[in-house]
Amino acid sequence: MHDETTRSPRGDKPEVVLLSAGPGDLELLTIKAVKALAGAQVLLLDELVNPEIATLAPQARVIRVGKRGGCRSTPQDFICRLMRRYALQGERVVRVKGGEALLFGRAGEEIAFLRASGIEVRIVNGISAGFAAAAGLGVSLTHRDHCHGITFVTAHTHDHGEPDWAALAATGTTLAIYMGMRRIESLAAGLLRQLPAHTPAAVVQSASQPDEARLLTTLGRLTADARALRLASPGVILVGAALAQASNPVDASTPACDAPQRSA
Repeated sequence: MHDETTRSPRGDKPEVVLLSAGPGDLELLTIKAVKALAGAQVLLLDELVNPEIATLAPQARVIRVGKRGGCRSTPQDFICRLMRRYALQGERVVRVKGGEALLFGRAGEEIAFLRASGIEVRIVNGISAGFAAAAGLGVSLTHRDHCHGITFVTAHTHDHGEPDWAALAATGTTLAIYMGMRRIESLAAGLLRQLPAHTPAAVVQSASQPDEARLLTTLGRLTADARALRLASPGVILVGAALAQASNPVDASTPACDAPQRSA
């Protein structure tokens, strides 16, 4: 095995591509993403990425470096070292992240690590699960009759606590909550300290994928209705008046009882 400090044998400056794989539907990949995959020699795949994306990288060695909520996961330090090792060996490394790579995907840590190692980072953007969820519901998240913006938030803070839900509710924006299915009861209770119980809310599980399941309800009934449909991760929770415009409110034809318990 080559030493991690070996420079690129081709003389090129080493590079890693941080590639956004979108919410799961491969047709939502950008042309730039498809081109990067076609040239990849090493592909590092996150857990929530559609595994069929590997067919678009026929030359690549595929390494699965997934993280699963509540399950044994690949350590972040190990992922960073893998990227550095192969990049310094002159391989075309593509690090594939679900959704949008720059949103809740630890991209900041990986970018800092690679740059400190003298490795260039090229970022390929993609569609986040929150936007795919809105598309499934047929709703604009920033409908100007109902709100003045959108707030993306994760239900898990760095110290394993929770955000100030009442403060977030007071912003008057649509809330797109990631990784919140395991804490749906406490986040709903926190939001209800600021918002009325009739505030529209929705859950979209596996957005854009064949087993997508959708629920449109109210904040007061969010926990009970999500549990009744057995909705689980990966799911996005949306809260705000703009959700009242949803045209595809419920799709329970594919119940979530057999869905894998993964983090959004």
